[in-house]
Amino acid sequence: MRALIFIAALFATQALAQQWPQKPVRLVVPFPPGGVTDSIARITVDWLAPRLGQPVIAENKPGASGAIAAEFVARSAPDGYTLFMAASPQLAIVPHVQKIPYDPVKDFAPVSIVGASAFGLGVNDRLPPKSLAEFVDYVKARPGQLNFASPGSGTVGHLTMALFLARAGLKMEAVLYKGGGPAMLDVLSGQVPVYFGNLNELIPHLASGRIRVLAVSGGKRASQLPDVQTVAEQGYPGFRTETWNGVVAPAGTAQEIVERVAREIALGCRDAGFVGRLDRIGVDAVCSTPAEFAGAIRQDLELWKEAVRAAGIQ
Repeated sequence: MRALIFIAALFATQALAQQWPQKPVRLVVPFPPGGVTDSIARITVDWLAPRLGQPVIAENKPGASGAIAAEFVARSAPDGYTLFMAASPQLAIVPHVQKIPYDPVKDFAPVSIVGASAFGLGVNDRLPPKSLAEFVDYVKARPGQLNFASPGSGTVGHLTMALFLARAGLKMEAVLYKGGGPAMLDVLSGQVPVYFGNLNELIPHLASGRIRVLAVSGGKRASQLPDVQTVAEQGYPGFRTETWNGVVAPAGTAQEIVERVAREIALGCRDAGFVGRLDRIGVDAVCSTPAEFAGAIRQDLELWKEAVRAAGIQ
């Protein structure tokens, strides 16, 4: 009897997945409108809606570094109608810096990383170093005398800098700001000489010559700055930090639904318009498989654990 009940439930789930979606789908965004994550979400819903045959609506639920939105989705019905535009902090950083009411691995079904962006080590033009090696030598000669701008404690920019300093054996003090905008302003004015920032924050100022980018943090060179070497290429093999945004569903969502959404997103990476919209906001299209996304979450949980420790965040 139990076997028959299980089989009946399995067929019912498969039938439901095959009929999905029958109503609008919402994609929950963990930040306010206007940022990179919100922009990626809106590019994604524009792409998915005509392909799923139902409205796909971006819904902003900011707060607690994205943990409010993450918990909301984790506790939602696993029926495919509530998805989460996760940023790497909610699933790989926040679990190491604050108590959270969700498990980043057990409570979600990864669907696809839509896009990723590396960070650039930007220095004010008044700082003498013209290369990463020169920068390391310059800082080593002035232990504890130089500051770097941080968009906030525990942010990707802060942790990327802390991780690099640890691996290079350098000492610098963090100057904390409430976001990348104020941090960037003080780097431009020379109040703080260094900022490991998002490329879309740095690139607009390169033409003026007020900022130089000495290295990028990704596993490969950024398409927006192809002549700038990665940190790994410049003597620190294995160094890689990126921030990604990807769609996840509540755990228990039918695999057919997960795979359907992943397939539709994957088609986006073959579309020049979709890729171009991401590129214009400094994001490289990824469109990973669910398995690749799950692997990235596990890997980044370990990476950011090391970075949090290097930053001395309790």
